[in-house]
Amino acid sequence: MARPNASELRQLSDADLTEQIVGLRRELFDLRFQQATRQLANTHRFKQSRTKLAQLLTVQKERLSSTVS
Repeated sequence: MARPNASELRQLSDADLTEQIVGLRRELFDLRFQQATRQLANTHRFKQSRTKLAQLLTVQKERLSSTVS
């Protein structure tokens, strides 16, 4: 999974951004569940998912702070 750069993420609509955030949070939950039951084979997916989630949350926070100011 290639990391998108910030300019690609900023082009997403608010609805798409929220949808991806919810999807990644669900994916992280599923990954933790798989790890707890010893079914997880690709542990590197944790880092990839957390990184992408952080990027999406950063873009979302930038939008919120720019509308408040």
